[in-house]
Amino acid sequence: MPRTMHLAAHFPGVNATTVWADPRSRSQIDFSSFVHLARTAERGKFDFFFLAEGLRLREHNGRIHDLDVVGRPESLTVLNALAAVTERLGLAATVNATFNEPYELARRLATLDHLSAGRAAWNVVTSSDAFTGENFRRGGYLDRADRYTRAAEFVATARELWDSWTPGGESRPFAHEGEQFTVSGEFTVPRSPQGHPVVIQAGDSSEGREFAASAADIIFTRHGTLEAGRDFYADVKARLAAYGRQPDDLKIMPGVTVVTGDTDAEAQERAYEIRRQQVSPQNAILAAEQLWGTDLSAYDPDGPLPEIDPVIDSGLVKGRVLHGDPFGVVARWRAVAEAKGLSLRQTVIETTTRQSFIGSPQTVAAELTAFVDERAADGFILVPHLTPGGLDDFVDRVVPLLQESGAFRSEYSGSTLRSHLGLAEPVWKG
Repeated sequence: MPRTMHLAAHFPGVNATTVWADPRSRSQIDFSSFVHLARTAERGKFDFFFLAEGLRLREHNGRIHDLDVVGRPESLTVLNALAAVTERLGLAATVNATFNEPYELARRLATLDHLSAGRAAWNVVTSSDAFTGENFRRGGYLDRADRYTRAAEFVATARELWDSWTPGGESRPFAHEGEQFTVSGEFTVPRSPQGHPVVIQAGDSSEGREFAASAADIIFTRHGTLEAGRDFYADVKARLAAYGRQPDDLKIMPGVTVVTGDTDAEAQERAYEIRRQQVSPQNAILAAEQLWGTDLSAYDPDGPLPEIDPVIDSGLVKGRVLHGDPFGVVARWRAVAEAKGLSLRQTVIETTTRQSFIGSPQTVAAELTAFVDERAADGFILVPHLTPGGLDDFVDRVVPLLQESGAFRSEYSGSTLRSHLGLAEPVWKG
């Protein structure tokens, strides 16, 4: 029998994977869009529904980035509303630990956990971005090393607050004094049906892996091949013992895209067309400017790559995190372009694709199962290219095959998100 996988749905809002030109594309603000995707995920018996966060509209060359112009709703507000129109689906909000405070956020998350009868999750992210910090009273930013220090104490403090109510419903005073936070008093929300909201950590860095091993229930990651996935899986799972944890205490769920067709060949054609829509000529130049850090509007997207060197910390792009050394990434792009005879736009298409599963429903189901069976992941967070119907095909055609093989549940066995994930309720530490 295959290992049982976990599945989650990422709402396709503001990101480079969404295809807004598709006539089936709808609003990323209208509540009906959130309802459609969440109910589709629940129909497919997914573990949870996942929302990203944007604390400031990004800028590119002094203008609001095109993908942000319709706004970025606050995650917990949306999920509280979705709690009323779903029954079993977990509800995960991305909330920044750099620009929030433990008491207030712990209260909001505990409230969602009660309103949803134990289905809340918190994706903990941090920021070292002074541009985002300008939106907040204290301004500025935290150094990279400090942001994980703050996040770790933030999560620990939130758990102290959640544990200040006994499982029997008695409130007890709390007092926390640390390097980052000093808070005391009494918490206003009783212990929730699943003890604590589930904690998710997004990150691939060494600091992120260690933070996840020490404090998270799920790590949201990315890796491009089966081999890379196995290496990441083995590394993170090996870190758990140092914190007295077992391998199954942390679920590893990479973000992936899926494209299906009646045949493998048809799916490959669809996948290529989707990438062409995602990387329009304009978006190819934008992607290159983000990497080179300079205005490339004079360059032809269907021509060769720029021969100039990247400009570090130019300020051209604000509010977007650049992954990797620009010089190293440019060198890799040039090597790919030269080896395959690619234009700038073709190179962006070739090099910026997220790990994807492409093929017939049978092929996709088999590859997903193999990824889990070979310990490259415990499950997947699906990032569709279409809002809000991008999961319909997967739920209708791939999920039944996973269920038939025993690789995925046919029904929910419990009511809380922890029960879906096979995670024990936290031991009360009052």
